[in-house]
Amino acid sequence: MKRLDVKAYVDGVRGRDRAVLARAITLIESEQPAHAELAQQVLEALLPETGGAYRVGVSGVPGAGKSTFIDALGTQLTAGGHRVAVLAVDPTSSVSGGSILGDKTRMSRLSNDANAFIRPSPTSGTLGGVTRKTRETILICEAAGFDVVLVETVGVGQSETIVAGMVDFFLVLLIAGAGDELQGIKRGILEVADMLAINKADGDNQPRAIRAQASYRSALRLMRGEDVPPVVTCSAIEKTGLDEIWALIVESRRGREASGELQRTRSSQQVRWMWDMVEDGLRRALRGDDELSALIAQLEDAVGHGQTTASAAARKVLRRFADRAGDVLRRD
Repeated sequence: MKRLDVKAYVDGVRGRDRAVLARAITLIESEQPAHAELAQQVLEALLPETGGAYRVGVSGVPGAGKSTFIDALGTQLTAGGHRVAVLAVDPTSSVSGGSILGDKTRMSRLSNDANAFIRPSPTSGTLGGVTRKTRETILICEAAGFDVVLVETVGVGQSETIVAGMVDFFLVLLIAGAGDELQGIKRGILEVADMLAINKADGDNQPRAIRAQASYRSALRLMRGEDVPPVVTCSAIEKTGLDEIWALIVESRRGREASGELQRTRSSQQVRWMWDMVEDGLRRALRGDDELSALIAQLEDAVGHGQTTASAAARKVLRRFADRAGDVLRRD
């Protein structure tokens, strides 16, 4: 396959060429230093076309029907004239690089929609990978003309709060009729949620969903005081409640744009993104240096056996790193 240069990538993404878009995302995901430099040149050229999309995170408890919900909401949005990109974040998928076949199977209608694009966002098994790759993939999708970007997280550990820090609106899907309504819900998720949606509110489960709705509202009032996000019910299968959910997302966007909050939030996210990259780069540099890696292994063992303190070990690593960096600068 012919290697693309910066102009070819940029023109292809701007021209909404799906094959070039896919290759551009693969470029971003690459671990090769040469690819990283090229990817940054492409991103910088495309920056003027970014920032216009609704960035919506979707998380939820196991069995809440996230993929079915995204398939239903996404096809409803494309029918209304939107172009929808779906990024499925899975920090556990370090070998396969995501679960693209599974996602496309569960999102059968959306995967065949000409106005939709589904892509796993592999993270190399680390939450740092979420930061490094998914955020840049969002920008590429925006530059390709997608005005709605849905970021689905499988709900593993801290991935929900990390995704919440890169989107404008964070939606948490829940289900009723599974015992204690608050069981298994992490406090951190409820603290960052902009909306709770109780899915599968259909058939015999609808009364339970309504009761769960009242329970969650009460819990949120205790946890967040006056700052209680909307709690709604919906059915992805019957396609009920989806209009209300999207209307609330649009209303939130308009209000935050008018007040300037959206721009302030995105600006702070960008700065936080920069520091995430710095910290991730430093960790990689530490582990990638054979001498430092050996020192770190020795100090980890010493700390684990109580032979030195964590603070003293950290200072030794940082001092040695500074010395090594100074040696490189002096050689240059």
